[in-house]
Parts: sequence; structure tokens; C-alpha cells
Amino acid sequence: MPPADPPLDARLASVWATGPGFYGWLTAVNHRAIGLRYIVTAFVFLLLGGLLALVMRLQLAGPELAVLTPGGYNQFFTMHGSTMMFLFAVPMLEGIGIYLTPLMIGTRDMAFPRLNAFGYWVYAIAGVTLYVAFLFGTAPDGGWFNYPPFSGPGYSPTAGIDFWVTMITFIEVAALVASVELIVTVFKQRAPGMSLNRLPLFVWAQLVMAFMIVFAMPPLMLVSVQLMLDRVIGTHFFNAAAGGDPLLWQHLFWIFGHPDVYIILLPALGIVSMIVPVAARRPMAGYTLVAVAIVALGFLSFGLWVHHMYATGLPVLGMNFFAAVGMMITIPSAVQIFAWLVTIWRGRIVMTAAFLHVVGFLVLLIMGGITGIMVSAPAFDWQVHDTYFVVAHFHYVIVGGALFPILAALYFWFPKMTGRMLGERLGRWSFWATFVGLHVLFFPMHILGFEGMPRRVYTYLAGLGWDGMNLTSTIGAFVMAAGILVFLVNVFVSLLFGARAGADPWGGNTLEWATSSPPPPYNFPTIPVVRGRDPLWDETDAERESWATSDPEHPRREVMVTTLLDAAPDHIDLLPGPTIWPLWAAVGAAIAFLGSMIHLLLVPLGALVATVAFVAWLWPPREEFPA
Repeated sequence: MPPADPPLDARLASVWATGPGFYGWLTAVNHRAIGLRYIVTAFVFLLLGGLLALVMRLQLAGPELAVLTPGGYNQFFTMHGSTMMFLFAVPMLEGIGIYLTPLMIGTRDMAFPRLNAFGYWVYAIAGVTLYVAFLFGTAPDGGWFNYPPFSGPGYSPTAGIDFWVTMITFIEVAALVASVELIVTVFKQRAPGMSLNRLPLFVWAQLVMAFMIVFAMPPLMLVSVQLMLDRVIGTHFFNAAAGGDPLLWQHLFWIFGHPDVYIILLPALGIVSMIVPVAARRPMAGYTLVAVAIVALGFLSFGLWVHHMYATGLPVLGMNFFAAVGMMITIPSAVQIFAWLVTIWRGRIVMTAAFLHVVGFLVLLIMGGITGIMVSAPAFDWQVHDTYFVVAHFHYVIVGGALFPILAALYFWFPKMTGRMLGERLGRWSFWATFVGLHVLFFPMHILGFEGMPRRVYTYLAGLGWDGMNLTSTIGAFVMAAGILVFLVNVFVSLLFGARAGADPWGGNTLEWATSSPPPPYNFPTIPVVRGRDPLWDETDAERESWATSDPEHPRREVMVTTLLDAAPDHIDLLPGPTIWPLWAAVGAAIAFLGSMIHLLLVPLGALVATVAFVAWLWPPREEFPA
């Protein structure tokens, strides 16, 4: 990068700045502002989902307790699962991607900044509405999977399932928006010279995740609409007595549901592939194989959904195909694990809290992967299906495979986001409490599953031999919660008193470390030119080249567009500035979605509000009109 140019920086800052005050906060469209909002909002939902889980564990700490009623437990169970899968994991990892991807590929913003803001507002409104319904006693109670016929009008006549179906469909709009943003930004706004074979592995993971969302989310939206039609206007998609089929729900839901596990896992794997080389002080071993493995995981994940349906009476020959895919998918996972181990083995490890969470992730991923191979076999799955063994396997994969990399990412990139370092001592305390608590919480569930304890039950009888294991799991839940609490304390203390972070406190290898911490509104004063996979390690400061976009004396909100494969400069694209209209568009869409549950006249009203907002959003500014 060229030396600092204060006059140029001031001119760029004036062009890219967000407006002042609360109104300025509402109108912000910068990718870092939106990414941070996703991260903070998703973490709030993690805390809410965790509190629900603690209450559930108190209910199960002993036999025949009455902490929750049966109906209350079903609501807590549904809200916990829906929160963690729809409101925390995917939005958190998309938020990290929205924040970091433009920095890693050397551009100034996402391809469609206003669309980016719209996606966040849709997500926030949907999540808040679901919790408002919960607080007013109309929470869904059919599980985060909501199997018909129990979620149909005959068994669930209250509005709880309606809120779930409507809000899940609404949330998927936000996920699709973020996916389109990531795909276009990665393909068309990479820094000159950043060909696809030089793309950071985290960006590869985000790109594959985005394509997976594009293909996985529509089946969920379709099946949610079908369930709503069954409930509201009396169709019979899932009513067997009228010619429907409840298994149709399971097929369409799990066509989304099992890829969703890898939609969560792939960005987490990308995070690990960024932290390991920096901690080991050497380039990533097997870069090409790891990138191919990420793509292979994306493809193979769509051939696994019948794992959830082995007990539904499907043909055994068909189940064998899915069992084979379930075992085959371990190969690209193992490729990445061995690449990390080789990088670590041949490196000079700098032990940080971020790397410690990566080590914990490796242990948990391997343990969850082993039980995943076990349940991929139909004969074994028939024995443990719908027992606590599956609960243990699922949480080892999701919590170990997503939460620990997310925490590692927050420790690693917190200095870049805030300009402050997180405390290493508190980071280690947090890690050990979370890591030990997770094992104490979930490992006994394997044994409970073997002993026959079914999942999704709100209580159990004394004398079955489950008392001690359940009490142990409850203790582990509170130990793990203490670890998350220590992390929060670390964040607040560091924001107030943390050591100042320079531009590159870890000696990083990718472009986000080439700019200040936190970055300026425009990310880079000039666009860097990339000559290798580790641009900050491959060249000295004096050797680095950059492009000045357009007129440095009169800068505009512009980004460089490059070619798809080789990232050769193609043209300059102008981006729109801050505006309130994405928020109004999200409000209009929310009125239409929520209005469908109250009165059909609210649907066109919401559509009208959204249409007006979209027209105002896309209206060209005065300077673009011809004289």
C-alpha cells in the first residue's frame, strides 16, 4: 500500500461517511456497519436461546420436576431450536462474512449496499417479532422442525405455528439477500490480481455457503407456504386423510435442513483455515485441496437429507445410497483436518485464545464426526433414532463446529473491528469453562440415548437410571454458560480498557490486515494489487502496488469491478449512499407477511408500502438527471 495521504483520506471519508446521530444510524449501508449489526444481533439471540436451554435443563435435572408445564416446555424447546438455527448460527456467520469479505478481497463495500441493509432489517424484524409472540404466550410449540400433522390446524389451532411459518419464511428472504450480495461481491469486486486460485479460504467458504443458501432455502420457503395454506385456507398438502402426505414436509424440510448444517459448518471451517496459518507462521498447507474440499462439501451436503428419515419406512435400497453419501462426506472434511494438522505441525505456533478455540473445535468436530458416521448407517440409526444420542451428536457438531470457530473469529478479528485487543487471560478462562462445560453437558447424552431416553420429552419417571446423567448435563450447561459470561465480560472490559490494536496485531497474511483497525469507511484509500495467496507475506510494503480509482481530487462512492477468473480491472462502478428506504421496504414487507395472519387487506397495504420504498430507494439522485 502507498504511504498515508491525509488530504485524500479526508476527501474519501467525507464521501463514504454515514450520517450523524440516530437517523444516520438508521440509514447506514456500509458493509462493516451492517456486518457488525448482524454479529451483535445474532449474539443477543444466542444469549436468549441459551437462557431457554438453561431453563429446559433445569426442568430435566431430576425426574418429574415442574419447572415448566408440558406446553411451556414445548414452547421453550421450539424457540430454542428456532433461535439457534435461524436467528443465531447462519446470520452470525453471514454477518462475519459481510464484515470481512470486502476487506479480504480488497474492495470498499458490498456490491449492493442498500440491499445489504434491507436484508439486515428483515432479519431483525423477523427475530424480534418471533420473540414478541413468545412473550405474549403465542410461541410455536411444534419443534424447530414443526412436523405435520402435529403442526397442522387439527393439533395446533393457536397462532404460534402461524408466527413460526411466517417469520421463518421472512427470515429466509434475509438469508437469500446476503447470499446474492456475497456471490456478486466475490465474483466481481476482487482486487486486481486476486484470481480465484488466490482467494482466501474463508472467502471460498463464504462463496460456497452463499450458493448453498440459494439452493437450500427455497424448498424451506415453499414448504412453509404450503403449511400456512393448510392452516389458513384449508388446503391439504400434508393431510393424509384428504390425499396429502406428511412425509412431503419431511422431504422438503430436510432438503433444506441437512445442507443447513453445512451452511453453518463451511464458514466455520473457513475461519479455522484463516487462523491456523497465522498462528503457525506459515502458509496454509494444501491450499488447493482445501478449496476443492470446501466445494465438495457443498455438493455432497445435498445428498444427506434422508438421514433424518430412516425410521419413516423408506425403501432400504434408497437409504443405502444416503448412507454411502454420509460416509463419503467425511473425506473432504478429513482433507481439511489433515491440512490444518500439517500446517500446525510444520509451523511455529503462537498460542492465543483464538488458536485455543481452534484446537477445541478440532477435538469437538472429530468427536461429532465419528458419531455422525455411526448414525449414517440405517441399522445403527434405527436403534438410536429419536433418542438423546442424536441430541448429543447434533450438538457436538453444531456447538463444537460453529460456536467455537465463531468465538475464535471474534477473538481473532475483534482488534480489526474495534481497534482494541481482547484480554488473553479472560479468553483462556472462557475457553476452558466453555469447553469443559460442553463435554459435561452433552457427553452423558450419548449414554442416555443408549439407555433409551427419548428426545423431546419434558420429564421422565424416577428409577429409570437417567437421574444422575441428566443432573450432570444440567451442571455442564451452567458451566458452559459461565464460559460465555466470561467472554461477555472480556468484551465489555476490552472495549473500555483494552490495549490499542495496530493495523496488524497478529502478523496476518491477508488484506484486511493492510488497513487500519478499525478500517476507515472506505476500507482502502487505493485498491491493492495482489500477487500471491498471502499478499502481506509475499511482498514488502515498498513492493506493494495499488490502483487509484477514478479522480483522487474529487472521489466518489466507487468500487473497481474486475473479471471473474483472473480479477483483471474491468471498469469502475458507482455505489449508492446511505438512505432510510431499505428500512421502510423491510417494514412494508413485514406488514405484508404478518398481515397475512391477521387480515388479508394488510397484505396489499404492506406491498404498497414496500413498493413505494423500493421506488424511492432506486430513484436516481438529482445529479444523475440530464440537464
